[in-house]
Amino acid sequence: MSFAKVYSAQTSLLKAHPVTVEVDLSKGLHSFSIVGLPDKAVEEARDRMSAAIKNSGFVSPKQKNQKVVVSLAPADIKKEGPSFDLAMALAYLLAAEEIWFSPEKKLFLGELSLDGKMRKISGVLPLVDMAKQRGFEEVYLPEENVREAALIANISIFGVQNLLDIVEHLNEKKSANTKKTKKLLFPQPKTEIEHAERKYAVDFADIKGQETGKRGLEIAAAGAHNIALFGPPGTGKTMLARAFADILPPLSFEEILETTSIHSVAGILKDDLVTEAPFRGPHHTSSYVSLVGGGSFPKPGEVTLAHRGVLFLDEFPEFDRRVIEALRQPLEDRVVSISRSKGTALFPADFILIAAMNPCPCGNFGSKDKECVCPPAHLLRYRRKISGPIADRIDMWIEVPTISASKLSDGKKGEGSAAVQQRIIAARTLQKNRFEKFKLPFKTNSQINAKRIEELIPLDQKARATLNSAADNMKLSARAYHRIIKLARTIADLANSGDVTFKHILEAVQYRPKEVESRF
Repeated sequence: MSFAKVYSAQTSLLKAHPVTVEVDLSKGLHSFSIVGLPDKAVEEARDRMSAAIKNSGFVSPKQKNQKVVVSLAPADIKKEGPSFDLAMALAYLLAAEEIWFSPEKKLFLGELSLDGKMRKISGVLPLVDMAKQRGFEEVYLPEENVREAALIANISIFGVQNLLDIVEHLNEKKSANTKKTKKLLFPQPKTEIEHAERKYAVDFADIKGQETGKRGLEIAAAGAHNIALFGPPGTGKTMLARAFADILPPLSFEEILETTSIHSVAGILKDDLVTEAPFRGPHHTSSYVSLVGGGSFPKPGEVTLAHRGVLFLDEFPEFDRRVIEALRQPLEDRVVSISRSKGTALFPADFILIAAMNPCPCGNFGSKDKECVCPPAHLLRYRRKISGPIADRIDMWIEVPTISASKLSDGKKGEGSAAVQQRIIAARTLQKNRFEKFKLPFKTNSQINAKRIEELIPLDQKARATLNSAADNMKLSARAYHRIIKLARTIADLANSGDVTFKHILEAVQYRPKEVESRF
């Protein structure tokens, strides 16, 4: 009877933490306990690992009259999920002297099925990244997680099919339970990012008319500005939003790591990697917690899942007012802070908001052809859903009017999404070079803070006078004043202009309505 120690890890919120798995065997009546604040999934691991050990040709812990204690350290962090199964099984076999190998600088992750096969787990990317930073040299995990884990360079990733495979690979002790020919696992080559050719679900060329809407979306994509589309039902607001997702520039390698980590931890990673900007479109009945994040043990919501991508809120005023107001912090700070009695979580939330809405509940308010049937009380309640602070944080308000039948049937096609995307990439490149010149951490114009606006976006006398006149007439807040300057800078970048002129200011101002409530 002896003691063994191996290493595993888990994610807590969006961060990874190393976990030391210790197993102690002693004589006595049979018992099997797991300590270290395990949740139900971890406690049930005793049955999974016992069956997996037995079905891999070893003696099950339950067949021996002994006391088994499994400790997951540090003991003050709650252990969740099934990712400790593999480490616990190997630690037990080491302690029982059925196998022998050196566990130093090796990390073991994975869930075991009853027959010893490995099952896919969530949150692998941040776990492997943490392992590299902590000095681990080898990571063993399920084969289904290998491509995701191999994004991290300079650390050996081994894909494991079942418990017996890893035992045969690691075991240095001859045993009747292991084959004479040792089966070796080979490190997975580093995953290379490949951006597939875009297949536009909705191409700009397929959208008839709506030139103002297309122009607004191009500006929003170039500078990562928030935008609202308002107009009667059926005019193409949702179609424009869907087309927007495909004109965004491809994610950089760092952004791919970041977004893939978030989706992996959240357990919604459908493919191996997130290589394109996320597009999240929650229904207007979504709860406060599902949108912003939270729960008794805080989990990321839609605003975090849309990080580095798009959050599309269709029927914006139909969302619960509490949900809409919760967007204040992420729209301003690009993070969302969730505080609970058990602790505080800070989740990233750097997304582009696209809000689509009708002018009233029936959609006909202000129409020349149709009569609005909404009672005044309903109109007032509908408009009050969008508060001043929220409207102030939306850079652009674009009207999407009704398109005539003749326009819809003329057969003419406009500029395609591919050409629009190239202009956006060129504008983003200008912004990147500008920020690198000043050694600033910003990536897009929308991220520039008030402290740096004067330095990064100087205005000549005519442009400043135009802006000040508009601000006085429209009673703009300081936030709106600065957002117009940043929007004008993006318009100038799209025109490949080094200076922000009064023409760029005028275009930026026209996207800012005097009274938001009267426009939709």
